[in-house]
Amino acid sequence: MKVAITGKGGVGKTTFASTLARLYASEGRTVLAADVDPDANLGLALGFSEEEVNSIVPISKMRKLVEERTGANSLNKFFKLNPQVSDIPDAYAKEINGVKLLVMGTVETGGSGCVCPEHVMLKAILSSLIFRKDDVVIMDMEAGLEHLGRGTASMMDQFIVVIEPGARSIQTYEKVRQLAADLGITRVRVVANKVRDEDDEAFLRSRIPEDALLGMIHYNAEVIDADRRGVSPFDVSARAVEEIRAIKDRIDNEKNEHGKE
Repeated sequence: MKVAITGKGGVGKTTFASTLARLYASEGRTVLAADVDPDANLGLALGFSEEEVNSIVPISKMRKLVEERTGANSLNKFFKLNPQVSDIPDAYAKEINGVKLLVMGTVETGGSGCVCPEHVMLKAILSSLIFRKDDVVIMDMEAGLEHLGRGTASMMDQFIVVIEPGARSIQTYEKVRQLAADLGITRVRVVANKVRDEDDEAFLRSRIPEDALLGMIHYNAEVIDADRRGVSPFDVSARAVEEIRAIKDRIDNEKNEHGKE
C-alpha cells in the first residue's frame, strides 16, 4: 500500500496520516511514514517527544550525505540525477510505535521547480519508496505534488486530499486534482476532517463526487487537545481512530478488488 496525503496546513492532514500509519502498524505491517511537509510535525503525531523530533535532521539538510550521493560540491557544478538512495530509508528512519519515520525536509532555495542536488535527492528517495514491495508507505505531503515525478505518481495506490468543510478547502482539492492529472493520475480521493454536523456533511456531498469522498472525520476536541499537548491522537481519541479505521478499511477493500481485476 502506497499512499500520498496532501492538504493545506491546519486541516488535519498529519492527524490522518499518523493515525493511518499506526493502524497499519498495529496489524503487524512494516510501515514507513515519510514527512515531506516543510512544516514537519508528523513525528509528534506518531508519538515522538518534542526533544526527539527536534533532534532529527531532515535528509535535505544532510549536506555531506547529499554531496556523497550526488557528487555535488562547491567545486563541482555537475551532479548525478539518479543517485543511489535505496538504503537511506532503513539507515536514517527513526522508529516509534511500529512506524519508521523518515523526515525528508524541503528545498528552500531556487523555487519549487529547482533542479538542485537536494531536490534530486528527495525525489529519488520518494521514487525508491514505491519499490518497497512489502511495506506500507504513507507520504505526508505539502499541498503540492512537486516532489513526485510521473513514474512515482503512476505507482501510488491512493492520492488523498484532506480538507475541511469550506470553499477554500474545496479549491485545494481541485488544485491537487489538476496537479495529479498533469502526472497522469485521474483519480484523487478526499477525506473530510473537522466535520461538525449534518449541514457540513450535506455541503461536502454537494461539492465532492460520491466516488471521490473516502470518508469523514468529525470535529473532535480530543484531537485538538492532543495537538496542543504534542502527543499522538492515536493514543487519546478512540473515536477518531475508529473513523479513520473505517476509511482505511475502504482503502484496503478497494485495493483488494483492484488486485482481483
